[in-house]
Amino acid sequence: MGKTGYFTHPDCRRHDMGRGHPECPERLDAIEDRLLVTGVGDALERREAPLAPTADIELAHDRRHVASIRGLADEIRDQQAAGGGELLYIDPDTAMNEFSWNAALRAAGAALAATDAVIGGELENAFCAVRPPGHHAMHDRAMGFCIFNNIAVAARYALERHGLKRVAIVDFDVHHGNGTEDIFSTDERVLMVGIFQHPFYPYSGTNPKSDNMVNVPVPAYTKGPAIRELVEQMWLPRLEEFKPEMIFVSAGFDAHREDDLGQLGLVEADYEWFTQQIKAVAKRHCKGRIVSSLEGGYNLSALGRSVEAHLRVLADV
Repeated sequence: MGKTGYFTHPDCRRHDMGRGHPECPERLDAIEDRLLVTGVGDALERREAPLAPTADIELAHDRRHVASIRGLADEIRDQQAAGGGELLYIDPDTAMNEFSWNAALRAAGAALAATDAVIGGELENAFCAVRPPGHHAMHDRAMGFCIFNNIAVAARYALERHGLKRVAIVDFDVHHGNGTEDIFSTDERVLMVGIFQHPFYPYSGTNPKSDNMVNVPVPAYTKGPAIRELVEQMWLPRLEEFKPEMIFVSAGFDAHREDDLGQLGLVEADYEWFTQQIKAVAKRHCKGRIVSSLEGGYNLSALGRSVEAHLRVLADV
């Protein structure tokens, strides 16, 4: 039985966008607490997320975007030294503090290190408990709580640095992964399948940019059975046909019925089922190779329980 890696770093907790922001450091605490109390954490191989090299981040992002984020980080440090404010806003929802640059590098670095370990055969699969999340970050700009697109960076790294020919990205966040679509819509080596609430932020995805995007918009209040049926009809045949060599997962848990940031009706059993389907495809086509990275999920209790369900399947516990 292969091992499941769990990549995280304390720097990811130090990124903070202000009091009351839903994308808060306590999200990682909720996951850690749940894995501790259930014992699931004992089945995982814990690894520290490294800092991603900017050259690897630039596989998915414009060099000027990366430089601008670095410049903002320097500006915040200068403000702090002068006794100024603690946050700089990139967009109305997304801010940086003095620790955000390192947190963003750790979040992308976790996905890169997980990719190395899974492709190298040290781990069968891996989960990255990191923040900031990534799937709204576009090729040339940050948005929607996201600075760098962690999964997109890792997927492009698997193609460019490891020489894989085909990778799939599965996104079950309540929001459309517009950043991932922006980065990969012209890259036929990548198949992206996603399900998301519509109409809803970021108000995209209903007109896919290219044939390698399988976008499945669903109306508010759609529940698990209907979503599972759509996945069976729309995702699974395309994944089987594509035969990916590795699967990357944008694991957002904000489609849970207890999460106030969305209005979908998923529960833990649905995330367990999603993961079972992904794992079955991975076993058939890519030696079980999966790298999953945290995206959304803002009700702390529901988030902890949902990540537990996801990891129980990945780790066979």
